[in-house]
Amino acid sequence: MAPRKMNFNAYLYRMLPHKLQHKLQQRTEDNSLRELTEPSGLIDFSSNDYLGFSSDSVTSTALSTSFAKAISKKTQDILHKNGLSSNGATGSRLLTGNHKLYALAESAIASFHESEAALIFNSGYDANIGFFQSVPQRGDLIIYDEYIHASIRDGIQMSLARGYKFKHNDVAHLDTTISRLREMHHLNDTATNAEIYVVTESVFSMDGDTPDLKTIIEICKKHRVHLIVDEAHAVGVMGESGEGVVQSLGLQGDVFARVVTFGKALGAHGAAILGSEELKGYLVNFARSLIYTTALPPHSVATIMAGYEQLVASAEGAKQSAAIQNQVESKAKQPAAIKKLQTLINHFNTQLRTQNLTSHFIPSTSAIHCAVIQDVEKVKALSQELEKQGFNVKPILSPTVPKGQERLRICLHAFNTEEEIERLLSIIKEHI
Repeated sequence: MAPRKMNFNAYLYRMLPHKLQHKLQQRTEDNSLRELTEPSGLIDFSSNDYLGFSSDSVTSTALSTSFAKAISKKTQDILHKNGLSSNGATGSRLLTGNHKLYALAESAIASFHESEAALIFNSGYDANIGFFQSVPQRGDLIIYDEYIHASIRDGIQMSLARGYKFKHNDVAHLDTTISRLREMHHLNDTATNAEIYVVTESVFSMDGDTPDLKTIIEICKKHRVHLIVDEAHAVGVMGESGEGVVQSLGLQGDVFARVVTFGKALGAHGAAILGSEELKGYLVNFARSLIYTTALPPHSVATIMAGYEQLVASAEGAKQSAAIQNQVESKAKQPAAIKKLQTLINHFNTQLRTQNLTSHFIPSTSAIHCAVIQDVEKVKALSQELEKQGFNVKPILSPTVPKGQERLRICLHAFNTEEEIERLLSIIKEHI
């Protein structure tokens, strides 16, 4: 029997539209086509696993036990203690998915971050689009740092408010932008009820730098506007207990909302918005990315709790602190992993000076360090050379960063060593 001919219309339907093919072809010609690859098994200077909480293969002489195995055990203990064995959440949080660990985790997270309330989302992306889609209203303004994360930009695009950017980390430009927009939109009129929201990151994901949050807060107070800070790359890294930049500066009472994520230093998955109980109640009612998605399963929330418990553990082999569900009020000494990471960050910056590489790197005191190499071919070639020599360092290309700002993005981890850092920078110096 001869094979049946495919209907021509069905064939066309299954083909990728030509304009989409053209966009892919452009990426190929620009040498910027993205592809999914499996982990390489090389020395990791690329992942966001800053403290080594995620990988059970991570070991270090300074960190004698595997954090990941400890967190895995804590996770199982939390599930057993609370009588939970479900594989899935079974529904959204407003239907059947709001299992008992959510209340325990949110209360403990709020306590750790010295916030009135916390609301867990499935990811940092979901948290940002949920906030910016629902909170700013028609007639309101959103003023954002020009290097803000794509998830925040997407949330702003979904909002009924109008968005305006200010120059990266330029507090003077922020100040003048607020004044200009107030006048342009007649917001100085006492009869108007329009609100202004300012959003920035405490550690920028593609630069690793930190804004002057104290001055930004002074500006926000002067203009009576609301500040939102994304702390995705600060939690677990910045501050004595990994609490993030805002809290380490004692500014948590001056920020309208903070976004913290669990898929980076905490080695888990998900995110939370920190703010008032009123904000939490509003988001439960209006944040579509919370309302219309299946909730995180118990195991995921238990892992978040275990990650925080590990974060507040005592330093240098001291007895670990009580579980996060008991809501530890006083944080212990600086955890060994955070101390090790911050020591390596200082060593990295010292080596930049020693090897005369400072001019090639964006200044950073975080775990993210970027060497700007203004050429796609050159930055990809350097990444490939590092791979040949055993290092995993990814090139960051347009459109993730602007054209002409291509870079190597180096992420430091508590499980890296000083010797690895020195070798890595020596190779970069030789080929840059």
